[in-house]
Amino acid sequence: MIRTQSYINVADNSGARKPMCIRVLGNGNRRYASIGDIVSAVVKEAVPNMSLNKSEVVRAVAVCVRKGLKRHNGMVVSFDDNAAVIINQEGNPKGTRIFGPVAGELRKYNLARIISLAPEVL
Repeated sequence: MIRTQSYINVADNSGARKPMCIRVLGNGNRRYASIGDIVSAVVKEAVPNMSLNKSEVVRAVAVCVRKGLKRHNGMVVSFDDNAAVIINQEGNPKGTRIFGPVAGELRKYNLARIISLAPEVL
């Protein structure tokens, strides 16, 4: 689960290296973000000469979380780290490539563009 003030790994080539979550978006005062949830984050480290700069506020969708995600068939899926993909206002990823596996639960959140760019879907 991703909380506020937690650092997230980036799973795409948008130019951000280490964003920090500043708000979990959704209805009410949500504390945690799980797979498919959108967070607002600030870029703490960025790759030079890219579209994203340091201290820029971006939106990101969580694609991997360390906390286990239980599926309907009883299987629990967990990842090695908390990772997110930087998105724009329409929900499309800013990067052109996605690194590492992503969860298949992103389909029910209408994030098929991220799934199509991912090399492996679990």
